[in-house]
Amino acid sequence: MSMTSNRVANKSSGSRTKDLLERFQTVRQFSNFLCEPLSPEDCTVQSMTEASPTKWQLAHTSWFFETFILEVVQPDFRPFHPQFRTLFNSYYNTVGDQHPRPGRGFLTRPTLETVLEYRAHIDRAIENLFRNDRLDASSLEVLELGIQHEQQHQELILTDLKHLFFMNPLRPVYREAQKLGSGDATPLDWISFEEGLYKIGHHEDGFAFDNEGPLHKVFLPSFKIANRPVLVREYLEFIRDGGYQTPELWLADGWAAVQNEGWEKPLYWLSDDEEVRAFTFGGERTLSLNEPMCHVSYYEADAFATWAGCRLPTEQEWEVAAQGESKEGNFVENQIFHPSPMISGQTKFFGDVWEWTRSPYMPYPGFKPAQGALGEYNGKFMCNQIVLRGGSCATSESHIRSTYRNFFFPNARWQFSGIRLAKDNL
Repeated sequence: MSMTSNRVANKSSGSRTKDLLERFQTVRQFSNFLCEPLSPEDCTVQSMTEASPTKWQLAHTSWFFETFILEVVQPDFRPFHPQFRTLFNSYYNTVGDQHPRPGRGFLTRPTLETVLEYRAHIDRAIENLFRNDRLDASSLEVLELGIQHEQQHQELILTDLKHLFFMNPLRPVYREAQKLGSGDATPLDWISFEEGLYKIGHHEDGFAFDNEGPLHKVFLPSFKIANRPVLVREYLEFIRDGGYQTPELWLADGWAAVQNEGWEKPLYWLSDDEEVRAFTFGGERTLSLNEPMCHVSYYEADAFATWAGCRLPTEQEWEVAAQGESKEGNFVENQIFHPSPMISGQTKFFGDVWEWTRSPYMPYPGFKPAQGALGEYNGKFMCNQIVLRGGSCATSESHIRSTYRNFFFPNARWQFSGIRLAKDNL
């Protein structure tokens, strides 16, 4: 895996090693914390092909450290269970076979208890490598990748679990809802940028995935971008104005999805009246009209932008606009697990909801995936997917940055995905 720089490149080797060990332990413990309210049954079931059971994700993130660090550093390493190499391999063809993704929810064994024992086993083995000074610079780089990889799966644990609970007629509560703020939302305003050459891509100290580089220049015509995401009350206007019944607002594939899937409102909405009720991690509740809109597909985001007389930003425009902006926002560390209402005066680019761009997920000029299995991490998915930016209420604050490129298929709705508007500055 090629990474642009080390997270703590300016620190001494000993300080960097200590920092990585502490973050490894913190991230691993947080995964376990997210699963504390769950039963073994909650952790086993798979609600759709695109989602994975919590138990599988707990095991897969451990498999990553076992496969790419322990087996490499310790040639005589004995796996916790030989068949785990296949069961918990996600998509690494270079490593070997994988259990079919649609069948992950059929794995009643290993039990959750065994998976947690597996996690503890891997944790002890990694910690022993630290104690015995067995990790060279290359291994530490892979360990950093593994930490970031687990943070990605922490977000997937939450988003996949929300879909699973929504499919249950009992509509289970994950954690009791926290009281969210209230008040007037920030008025929609526009931030203008002049045409010119701008630098895009990761180029500073700190970890970055290989798809965030190389640093390169792009020419952008003059544009305007909204100072905040689209709110629930604004999306309600789109619905009431017949947005889901007006084909000229939609891309062809989007209109086909509306017809085939019967979309009439965002995922998890149970009503679209003045007291919008939706399913949340705290159960069914009334949404704040001033919270950012979420759980919409790229198709819905694009149709809303067309209805509003605007468009979605390109990922290059989004990154230019977000450079230098504060990362203050609602992240998973807040343990709210839901977008928080906007507060008057805020200009926000990070947290609460991922924001669809209009950009296809493609390689930057000069991008080359690494050799070997870790080269499969990002590059081979650069086809038929759309880039999102900014992170959400299920994202770790330590994981996000202005260059981070998330990507999903355009019909995906189960992520905390929202909308930011842009328009040409003519």
